[in-house]
Amino acid sequence: MYVIIVYDVNVARVNKVKSFLRKYLHWVQNSVFEGELTKSELEIVKDTIFTIINKDEDSVIIYQFPKNYMPKREILGIEKNPIDDII
Repeated sequence: MYVIIVYDVNVARVNKVKSFLRKYLHWVQNSVFEGELTKSELEIVKDTIFTIINKDEDSVIIYQFPKNYMPKREILGIEKNPIDDII
């Protein structure tokens, strides 16, 4: 499935979340990752993020799209990290 993950976490945990998500997804811009995950990978991502964040302070939103679905992207301004050349 295709997922987009956005997060707003305390500065003390930002690098931990970012470093972990880079193992599974493409960094799009500050606090935004996207890409393909299997169901089991998604569960690993959710479980690990839950151990990193403080559920009383932090917020993580995961958008899930059906398999083979690629949402349309429109970028206004500069693109922070182009993913066009990723295979």
